[in-house]
Amino acid sequence: MQSVDRAVSVLELLARHGEAGITEIAVELGVHKSTASRLVSVLVSRGLVEQLGERGKYVIGFGVVRLAGAATDRMDLSRLGRPFCESLAGDLGETVNIAVRDDDVAINISQARGTASVTAHNWVGQRTPLHATSSGKVLLAHAPVDDQDVLLDGDLAQYTPRTVTDPAELRGGFQLIVRDGYATSYEELELGLNAAAVAVHRHDGEVVAALSASGPSYRFSRKRMREVVGAMKVAAKELSGQLGFLEE
Repeated sequence: MQSVDRAVSVLELLARHGEAGITEIAVELGVHKSTASRLVSVLVSRGLVEQLGERGKYVIGFGVVRLAGAATDRMDLSRLGRPFCESLAGDLGETVNIAVRDDDVAINISQARGTASVTAHNWVGQRTPLHATSSGKVLLAHAPVDDQDVLLDGDLAQYTPRTVTDPAELRGGFQLIVRDGYATSYEELELGLNAAAVAVHRHDGEVVAALSASGPSYRFSRKRMREVVGAMKVAAKELSGQLGFLEE
């Protein structure tokens, strides 16, 4: 933990001063120059710090820009998606979420509850399984095959008796999701909870998020799902347009 703290301190130092040499970094951290040099070498190897010239001082690297860009994309998506969540939740009366993929889970970044919503559960910031949620299925269906293989080769948790854990069945489901443009979850994460999700695209066409609607199974039936998916696709298309995606 001490090494992580020191590495972050190096980045903060360079952010404040623009550039610094090993001696300056060592003094700031209160460590020996050899320790500072090892810390900086690791940061350089990951692209988070760069050296100006062969024996020059060190500056923030473009790797930090890459990480910051990823965070900015999510913040922009959350901000832009909020009105769509609220509008769709108002029209459907159900809970509407936007989720993004983070390795082997989906993370909800925005939520709005409709007037008919019976739960006050806040899903924002919650990590949910890809194979047992409608949003997760959408994100995984559009992920690279190698990413799908990694998840399907691992142990898939059984959350309810309805959770699908068979890799072959899930793969077949991915094909249908891409073909039909939406995914469903019928009590696969929680008994009594059904959900449907559609894809959100960024400017280059990549699927970066899933827009979902969920509700109690007694009301959010299969027939009801089919009725609301059209409205969800319209909302997702408009949000994708806000992100610069132009559908052909």
